[in-house]
Amino acid sequence: MESPGQIIIVMGVSGCGKSTIAQHLATQLQADFLDGDSLHPPSNIEKMRRGEPLDDRDRRPWLVAVRDECARRAEQHGINVTACSALKRAYRDILRGSNDLAFVFLEGSRELIAGRMHQRTGHFMPESLLDSQFNTLEHPAQEPDVYTVSIEPGPEQIATSAALALQPFLSNSTHKNTTHKPSTH
Repeated sequence: MESPGQIIIVMGVSGCGKSTIAQHLATQLQADFLDGDSLHPPSNIEKMRRGEPLDDRDRRPWLVAVRDECARRAEQHGINVTACSALKRAYRDILRGSNDLAFVFLEGSRELIAGRMHQRTGHFMPESLLDSQFNTLEHPAQEPDVYTVSIEPGPEQIATSAALALQPFLSNSTHKNTTHKPSTH
């Protein structure tokens, strides 16, 4: 599905701050925000609540739904910022079916993320699945249109770093296939 708008996927393991950072980034860019988790079917949510990791069969229809909804919203709003784990390259390739897409990879240590997960409440993803998230993660460093941002600072600074890193992507609406070094902002 081709979209005339731009799509930014804020990605990483559970607990890295995807939803929070994506919301801040969308506000800074005056863009639409979507939490990809909102498109999970109830069966996926229940499976994760039970502490069972999703497999590729669980994820594929969800990723297609995320891709299609991002494209629809980008067309409607110009820029869509979506929080989505996108842990494997194959998953990111499904999402890349949308036109003009970049990823912001939120990178942090297992210890930092576990500490943040321990403090959050009301999320269906238990801390016990963090190791499976890291085991599934295929680091996107050498992939096109991926901007890596550290999650060490606070959410507003992380979003600002992402917005600065994304400037080459945002300034070129026909931008395609470039690789970006980690942000040092």
